[in-house]
Amino acid sequence: YYERMGSDVTMQCGSLDNDASVSWKVNGTDVKAQHHLEGPRLILTQVNLGHNGLYSCFQNPHGERRDTIFLHIGIPPKEPSITCRSNTYPKGFYCSWHQQHPTYIPTIFEVDVQHNQRSLEVQKDSVHKNRCHVRFPEVFSSFPYKVNVTAVNALGNASMTFSFEESSIVKPDPPERVTATPIRFNSRRLEVSWQSPATWPDIDNFPLKYFLRYRPLIREQWQHVELSDSTSHTITDAYNGKEYIIQVAAKDTEIGTWSDWSVAVHATPWFEDPMPITSTTEVDFPTETKTSPIPSSNAPQKAEPPVGRAARVLTFFSPLLLGMMLLLMW
Repeated sequence: YYERMGSDVTMQCGSLDNDASVSWKVNGTDVKAQHHLEGPRLILTQVNLGHNGLYSCFQNPHGERRDTIFLHIGIPPKEPSITCRSNTYPKGFYCSWHQQHPTYIPTIFEVDVQHNQRSLEVQKDSVHKNRCHVRFPEVFSSFPYKVNVTAVNALGNASMTFSFEESSIVKPDPPERVTATPIRFNSRRLEVSWQSPATWPDIDNFPLKYFLRYRPLIREQWQHVELSDSTSHTITDAYNGKEYIIQVAAKDTEIGTWSDWSVAVHATPWFEDPMPITSTTEVDFPTETKTSPIPSSNAPQKAEPPVGRAARVLTFFSPLLLGMMLLLMW
């Protein structure tokens, strides 16, 4: 049984008569959800996902199992959302679709692609179940493409049609193998190179142009450079010694939109390593002896000339000689 969420569900126990007495179990246990019995019928009210399960009915009084019902609760599908893109131009394009809300029960999708009043062959993707691939029947067509996707499950169906011009869905994959290399002896330059996406089938006849963006990690503002078909560029205004983050996008030179950004790479401009400090043997110098300051009162005075021993004796006896001479004169 597939039943709509929120509805009331009535399950009949086989072909038993209306006056039969039965009991019900779900997943081997008694039914505990809100319900009531009417003879051989089990009635569940306002079912939800919790009512999913294997229901079995048994006829009383001997308990013989008479029926088994697997109940699935879900909702009908709504119009699917469709997107189409050509990352292999001019080879072909692919379309993807999805339900904006889950249905909770198995849902399949029927796809039909129309161009110039005829149906095109649709190849289901081997990995993504909600994707198909279509080859361009011609290039530079002025007729629009119409993709119709119908979602179908046990409770209903819903369809959506998406129309587009060939040129509007061209969008390459991001460039690959992006590298950034510092340039020796140049502290403001980084050499950036990359390769065109491997999924782009004819780079010679359908060339790509590129968009480079870069910034130092210390800033949030990007700097941009748009290039023709070159797959390299030299950044000349990098900050010395600052780490940079670099990405590249690609676009057909005439139609379509830009790809997503490539995987970010990091690089730092060249900077000269500081000269190593040469270690030297330490030399022990004599320790300076600190002396206490000399008070000003004991400061040294001007030295007097030395006095001889005879002069000192003469100076000692000179008063005595003077007294003897005075006595003789009397």
